[in-house]
Amino acid sequence: MNDAAPLHVTRDGDIATLWLNRPDKRNAVTYEMWEMLPGVLADLEAEGPRVLLVRGAGGHFCAGADITGLGTSLADAGVPGGYREVNARAEDALMAFALPVIAVIEGNCIGGGWQIASACDLRVAGSSTLLGITPARLGITYPPEAVRRTMAIVGPSATKRLLYTGELIGADEALRLGFLDILVADEDLDGRVAELAAALAERSLLTQAATKMLVNAEILGSTELRRRHDDLERASRDSVDLAEGLAAFAEKRSPSFTWRPA
Repeated sequence: MNDAAPLHVTRDGDIATLWLNRPDKRNAVTYEMWEMLPGVLADLEAEGPRVLLVRGAGGHFCAGADITGLGTSLADAGVPGGYREVNARAEDALMAFALPVIAVIEGNCIGGGWQIASACDLRVAGSSTLLGITPARLGITYPPEAVRRTMAIVGPSATKRLLYTGELIGADEALRLGFLDILVADEDLDGRVAELAAALAERSLLTQAATKMLVNAEILGSTELRRRHDDLERASRDSVDLAEGLAAFAEKRSPSFTWRPA
């Protein structure tokens, strides 16, 4: 991958990959990267892949925010157009992305990296991964929605421990807490991710989209997302995927689902 853009997209059939692409900085995220992310995701949705992978170039997922470049703006909550506002908008866009999103984690996944991973649907990691949430080492607050997402994944006590201490944990501990969904040896990471992405791409996107919407509605306490989920549930009664699924079951073959979001 030679593209110099800090966010770089590659495509392999139905599988798209969004690369955090600052390998010399362990993919530390800048203001500009957060600002770019919603537009990159919107373009990806329009291109019609079935699964999105998010990963870091050069052997690390993301070492966090670019502290040197951002300085005190890391704590500018409430400042219009400031770092925290742009950061929140980017995370919201990733969480709301219409397709299944898998965080492919290796090396460091710390601070802002944890934020990105927690906004993905699933997290698959190599065994040498190191993870943590470290604002207590800087004396700043962690974004509220990132705290809420973390709490939904690992529970209140683990969220408090990770944020209170700023400790770094190994992949085994992250798996035990429920933050990681799948943990494999480092050398098996690419193969396991390819298997998972292929399996997701074969299943009904309508089912996946409705599930994602309802889970997000519960995490965020959003009545709007719940309403949109209910609209999808009603639409599923007459969907092409239901007709195909029933036909494939009767004919003892694998279904070929074609539903896409309007």
